[in-house]
Amino acid sequence: MSTATTLPIADSATARRYAGRLLRRHRRPLARVAVLHTLAAVAGLAGPWLLGRLVDAITTGTDARTVNTYIGVGVVAVLSQTGLIRYAQRASMLFGEKVFAELREEFVDTVTALPLSTVERAGTGDLVARTTNDVNKLQHAVRFGVPRVIVAVVTITLTVTASVLLSPLVAVALFVGVPTMLLVVRWYLRRATPAYEREAATYAVLNGTITETVEGARTVDALGLTRRRTERIDADLADAFDAERRTLDLRTVLFPAVDLAFVLAPVAVLVWGGYLAAQGQVTLGVVTTIVLYAFQVTGPVWELIFWVDEIQVAATALARIVGVGLVDADRTATGDRPADDRVSARDLRYAYREGHDVLHGIDLDLAPGERLAVVGPSGAGKSTLGRMLAGIHPPTGGTVTVGGVPLVDLPLDDLRGQVALVTQEHHVFVGSLADNLRLARVEATEADLERALRAVDAWDWVEALPQGLATEVGSGGAPLTPAQAQQVALARLVLLDPHTLVLDEATSLLDPRAARHLERSLSAVLAGRTVVAIAHRLHTAHDADRVAVVDGGRISEIGPHEDLVAAGGEYAALWRSWQHESA
Repeated sequence: MSTATTLPIADSATARRYAGRLLRRHRRPLARVAVLHTLAAVAGLAGPWLLGRLVDAITTGTDARTVNTYIGVGVVAVLSQTGLIRYAQRASMLFGEKVFAELREEFVDTVTALPLSTVERAGTGDLVARTTNDVNKLQHAVRFGVPRVIVAVVTITLTVTASVLLSPLVAVALFVGVPTMLLVVRWYLRRATPAYEREAATYAVLNGTITETVEGARTVDALGLTRRRTERIDADLADAFDAERRTLDLRTVLFPAVDLAFVLAPVAVLVWGGYLAAQGQVTLGVVTTIVLYAFQVTGPVWELIFWVDEIQVAATALARIVGVGLVDADRTATGDRPADDRVSARDLRYAYREGHDVLHGIDLDLAPGERLAVVGPSGAGKSTLGRMLAGIHPPTGGTVTVGGVPLVDLPLDDLRGQVALVTQEHHVFVGSLADNLRLARVEATEADLERALRAVDAWDWVEALPQGLATEVGSGGAPLTPAQAQQVALARLVLLDPHTLVLDEATSLLDPRAARHLERSLSAVLAGRTVVAIAHRLHTAHDADRVAVVDGGRISEIGPHEDLVAAGGEYAALWRSWQHESA
């Protein structure tokens, strides 16, 4: 199964197999939980049984010593049950935390290994919904649902077994509400999965709409799109409300039917057992015990039905989470090794939508150590070309190679060691500044971090932070300006140390003077590396070895700055216009 987005949803069988593998890896703590809850349930059966025996003893005549003995045994049973429940709940929580921690780590590994082309096509809403809403729903089920279902099943099984052993004839009344319950639960389960899948999908769309609106708030305001975006959010909210109402309708049928079954069982046992006792077929104590068991089993049955609903929610969330791992790889490593550091493109084409090429047959050779500036009007295909040269997307036609090996034939780790991309987008993760930098190179020393920060003119403000490199940044930590966050991204690039760099307007968030200074500092650090700089500030082009003008998805001009200016073509016009604006 799959949603309308790129990211798929695992089918029920796949999700069950994944859950089964996860639980089997933790079968020993799961068995411990089951044993402790079983012992607690057995201790819980003692109270009604002792009370039934006491009723029979009093009916036939007994003494105070016997009554005191029953009471003493009952107190021991209650205390034992209390202690067992405490340790069982503790074991359950530990089990839930361990299972969820493993599941979460696997999910993070899966998400970070997704092909970037797939992530971009899927949009932010679906992936954000899976990493937040779906993970939270599954977290609740793993931490609380799995242990509680075990408790409920064990308690129900032991209670019914004890009742049948006491008197099968009386115990049959316990099942009077079961047909109604089974019919309603079956009706509910057939409808619950698609209803909860639709609910999750509507929240994914809503998340995407809100995220895009917030991130593009300035554009929305500048273009007068506020009303349109508000209407879009209202429409998405209405869809989410309708999906929520559908699942609520299902629960309003399920829960009252279960309540009815609960009411029927004790009443049926009391009436039927009373009749049998009047006929002399069973004792009053046996009827008393089974009536108490009927009331006692109500809680576990209700909890089991409650978790049937919650597990439907969790199962839908698990299917969406497991589905992330079903995304097809956009490349297959062949094991070929590049002969050198030369990057080349031949007949390069790319289309975000089939039949609508953004790049049209580009041929480009980058000499090792060359600085190439890529300029051109907005929407000309500059950033797309940069992504192709960095191996972010597999081309839809032609090839991009390094040392004669197509970029898409390299393992991702090897590819990032060969070619790296830094865009105007930047991310600061929760943790210390040092941890943020070591994302590029885990083994980097503090001296390496300082060198990288100095290379991007960031060391002065880093030294001024409360704990320097140890300062916590990201959400809830020390705030970084957009320019500082971009410098952190560039410092990661220095640490990564690839031989070819693609800078997609990587200094656009800095003011022109600071950007100019930063680019000069980077030049010293990046000496000997191949650099492709996509820029709207043409001083970058002035300093480059060659300039490529991209227009309409094609390279219209390429050559040194002076030659292109002298040629009086498109680049010369751009240069004159930029000088006029900068004056």
